[in-house]
Amino acid sequence: MTTEARNARETTGLVGLDRIREAAALLRAVATRTPLVPFGLPERRQYLKAESLQPTGAFKIRGAYNAIASLTDEERARGVVTYSSGNHAQGVARAARLLGISAVVVMPEGAPAIKAARVAADGAEIVWVDPSSDVRQHVAEQLATERGLAIIPPFDDDRIIAGQGTVGLEIVEDLPDVAAILIPVGGGGLASGVAAAVRALKPNARLIGVEPELAADARDSLAAGRIVAWSSDDVSRTIADGTRTTALGGRTFAHLSALLDGIVTVSEAEIAAAVRLIAEESRLVAEPSGALGVAALRFRAGEAGLAGVDGPIVAIVSGGNVDLERYRAYLAARIPGDERP
Repeated sequence: MTTEARNARETTGLVGLDRIREAAALLRAVATRTPLVPFGLPERRQYLKAESLQPTGAFKIRGAYNAIASLTDEERARGVVTYSSGNHAQGVARAARLLGISAVVVMPEGAPAIKAARVAADGAEIVWVDPSSDVRQHVAEQLATERGLAIIPPFDDDRIIAGQGTVGLEIVEDLPDVAAILIPVGGGGLASGVAAAVRALKPNARLIGVEPELAADARDSLAAGRIVAWSSDDVSRTIADGTRTTALGGRTFAHLSALLDGIVTVSEAEIAAAVRLIAEESRLVAEPSGALGVAALRFRAGEAGLAGVDGPIVAIVSGGNVDLERYRAYLAARIPGDERP
């Protein structure tokens, strides 16, 4: 997309750089400033933003803490509630613990055991429900009404978007000549925040969202120019459990449609292979959702428009919370186009 086309996009009302910088200052003693880890051959200048190294194993602590810290003393005293398949749940549970308040987390049955265990370890109350994201949200809203709890949404909230945007801020500060960034997309909070930060600092950088083929509602939404929902049965098929949202929210749709250059999708085999490649080439543990960017970088570079990119490329590894048995299977995944066992 040309610079003129980007400049013509409507960005009024989106989260701005000042708000992201405010979040960065708040998070300085809470979230880890994660490194850019080399991936592949040095001359390729490809890097992984290792959000898997956060204290909670994923980027979600950034938005969760930023949102909860913005509450009034009265709201904090009543506690918070959220709905999540795991990583946002962990972020909210940890943020609530750090701020000394109670938290309730509505989680889907079948969520990775490692994520549920860590939520409980941080003292949050877990309420188990049917895997449908709509059910999760409904139950959380019901609990908020009954108990007077403040809802901390997983993605469709400007406080969350600003917190996640600190990932993009760090990328540009640590790699000023970054030319392209690949961002996993579930509900779109991470991609919205990263895009808002990077567009303000590096307007010509190529920003690509990445989704599983089996949960491509964001791709369909941007193509249609409106929010397109997928069924919970459809999105639950992907191994990338962090992307099993059925639809973008209004705020994330506004950001992604205005700021991304596009969205590409990757297959389940490519996601599993990317988990393995991240371990082999960068010595990082990634969950399937966290491996989406690498899957696109390695197997869908043409579709992502990376062939003509002149400069460093970053794939965000959004998380590394994966059950051990499943991880063993991913490490044995076949690499498409590779003759290795």
